[in-house]
Amino acid sequence: MKKIIAVVNQSGGAGKTTLSQNIGYHLGLKNRVLLIDMDPQASLTAFMGLDKLKLKMEQNIYGAITERSPIKVWHEPIHGVYFIPTNQELSSAEIEVSRDVTADNRMRLKTALEEIADQFDYTILDCPPSLSLLSIMSLVAATHVVIPLETQYKCYKGTDDLFGTIANVKKRGHKNLEIACIVPNKYEDRNLHDKEILEEVTKLLQGKVHITEPIPKSTAFAGASKEHVPLALYKKNHPGVTMLQAISDYLEKA
Repeated sequence: MKKIIAVVNQSGGAGKTTLSQNIGYHLGLKNRVLLIDMDPQASLTAFMGLDKLKLKMEQNIYGAITERSPIKVWHEPIHGVYFIPTNQELSSAEIEVSRDVTADNRMRLKTALEEIADQFDYTILDCPPSLSLLSIMSLVAATHVVIPLETQYKCYKGTDDLFGTIANVKKRGHKNLEIACIVPNKYEDRNLHDKEILEEVTKLLQGKVHITEPIPKSTAFAGASKEHVPLALYKKNHPGVTMLQAISDYLEKA
């Protein structure tokens, strides 16, 4: 089955973009993978080494969502992964599409992806840090959800709203949407607070949602992003590389 994976958490700093880029890379070693930047901040676009200021509308997912241009994949793969970038234009998409009262605006991305989805084994959507229409569009288009969870109280408590949003999307006709896994992120095992949050998450969700091995907090991730490469190409012996590969292997079986 072709899988469309929304990487989502409404809390900023949870590590959505880093996780999207890295699992995309690992999945791309054996599959055809498409990454889509659904965040107007365009962090994934920057991480992939593209200048958001030089993007034309037809190269931006904004064009497809607003139906101003057909959906278009970047002309060449980046580190083995296909990509659709974005820039700040995307921030106006919600206002523009909300003016169209003739259609279900939540379906805009799903409809656009139907033109190309069969070309890829996996499509990964890097969602914005909010439960905005762009995130709802992504959930409606998705088959699976991956939730990066920074092991901090604020991010942990915010997942209640996210679970509620996912439940509402399923109730409103998207019954097959599945939570593939939760990825504890930026974890410090010497930090008592981090350990307590991880224990609480595990106690609450174990047996209901797959919880991966926590990814450690490390400056190597920032270094890799600055160099516009996945962690495996920046520091191949970093312990996070093995963890990211394990998450990708799990997603292939989910």
